[in-house]
Amino acid sequence: MEQSEVLKRVIGILTEAGEMQRHAEGDSEGVDPDVGGNMVTTLLNETMPHIAIPSDATVEEMAALVGREVGGAVEQLVGAFTLAFIALAQIHDSGQEDVSSSDVLQDLALRAEELSAGDEGPEEPPR
Repeated sequence: MEQSEVLKRVIGILTEAGEMQRHAEGDSEGVDPDVGGNMVTTLLNETMPHIAIPSDATVEEMAALVGREVGGAVEQLVGAFTLAFIALAQIHDSGQEDVSSSDVLQDLALRAEELSAGDEGPEEPPR
């Protein structure tokens, strides 16, 4: 899965978590509290590789294989959550009260979409 897609999925999880928080505070109705967990499970299922472990592999070989195969997916997830956290923290720390966390996440999602659109092929030359 491309990093921009992982980022968009992470933004969806964070957005849903915000909705669940507002629901828990009584400000929102109709939010299914199980949706966030389902989104996380789906993301993990889609980003984690399927690993074939030979039947004669030692414990050390299995650990090395799993670490090598899963490491890249974990790096993608951590990178996406870190980027979202930094974007949210910068707005918070700047004291901009007119910008909500939803605004920040929406802007980040738009930038991720622009990145994924740029990955689809060569850019057109300027005219």
